[in-house]
Amino acid sequence: MPETVLYVCTTCRRPGDDPDGPRAGARLLEALRARNTSGQLRIEGVECLSVCKRPCSVAVVSETRWTYVYGDMDPSESAATILDGLAAYAATPDGIVPWRERPAAFKTGVIARIPPFPDPRPLPAGTLEAAE
Repeated sequence: MPETVLYVCTTCRRPGDDPDGPRAGARLLEALRARNTSGQLRIEGVECLSVCKRPCSVAVVSETRWTYVYGDMDPSESAATILDGLAAYAATPDGIVPWRERPAAFKTGVIARIPPFPDPRPLPAGTLEAAE
């Protein structure tokens, strides 16, 4: 089973955050690490996911699965939802969790879905790479 990694933007700041206190993204990272007891998920903080208009943001990646980027996560209340959603993600062969089984925060907060690399499907005829 490929490893699943959750990247958490630690520089995310939400409106109303205390400029001298920990940023919302850093608080979300701390909450996720405190709740991650399964040992099945690696959680890493990253400096920026460039989704500043939709803080707090996270990205979930796995070698053979689709990558997802989610935003608008609440740093004090989203940890359990994120971990539940990632358990469903990890249980799939391709990372695509059926829509009805996704947490509401993943339905409304999805920013991007990126195919796995390298894509195991053959290139369509006529593409630049296939012509070479």
